[in-house]
Amino acid sequence: MSKTRRLNNIFAPDGRSVSLALDGFGFSENTAGVDTAARRVPEMVEHGLDNVLVTYGQAKNFASYFNGVGLTLRVDLSTGIFDSSVPDNMPIARIEDALRVGADGVVIMTFPGAHNERATHDFASLLAREGDKWNMPFMCESLPYGYPVTCEDANNPRKIATAARLAEEIGADIIKTRFSGTEEDRLIVEACTIPVLALGGPKSSHASYFSFVEHVISCGASGVAVGRNITQDPQPLAMVAALGALVHKNASAAEAMDIYNSLDK
Repeated sequence: MSKTRRLNNIFAPDGRSVSLALDGFGFSENTAGVDTAARRVPEMVEHGLDNVLVTYGQAKNFASYFNGVGLTLRVDLSTGIFDSSVPDNMPIARIEDALRVGADGVVIMTFPGAHNERATHDFASLLAREGDKWNMPFMCESLPYGYPVTCEDANNPRKIATAARLAEEIGADIIKTRFSGTEEDRLIVEACTIPVLALGGPKSSHASYFSFVEHVISCGASGVAVGRNITQDPQPLAMVAALGALVHKNASAAEAMDIYNSLDK
């Protein structure tokens, strides 16, 4: 299968993607709702879901729920599962493993500027070249200074833009990274020539989150990769539908709220 065909499974024909992050078991104890959401993926696809990010175990054990949706395999995990800061990450799978479970792409975290910058970039470089060999898209979740925002620069769009472009230069096909919520977020997308997905961020109110997604799309992001704001929402199908309108139809936050409320049962 060509890399373009696999990318077309991750992104809709408009080049944008609503991606559901189900891979939290590899990084956190805060996994409420993940299994329930995984089982509802077929319904979410009907409401506009394009892609799921999953662990190797989920790709095997929940495979029957992932038909008709793009599947991106998480190939790293935290070295400190009880430390929510994700002190380090380690590779656990390779491109051949992704092929074995029928993935359309792979994703790892890199931490430019952090103590483990070299190690994460070593694995990213390896994946990029293996991905090119096997036509497997590589999504790089490039997070300056580490997983959490622990310093001002970690949430500085100029630093994020540099980290994102570095991931592209290593060989990534897709960037996933944080956005600050400020107008300078445009610099992140402008720094790259490949699609940039905004990571979902912490659980927040609907009004706040829809405004954030409207903002990142207006800045040029190609979509969002959302975890808790879907998996822990009381109406995940309504949330996916609202996000689909924001991402694919350039809906406003107010319009997204109307969609959410119209499906809220």
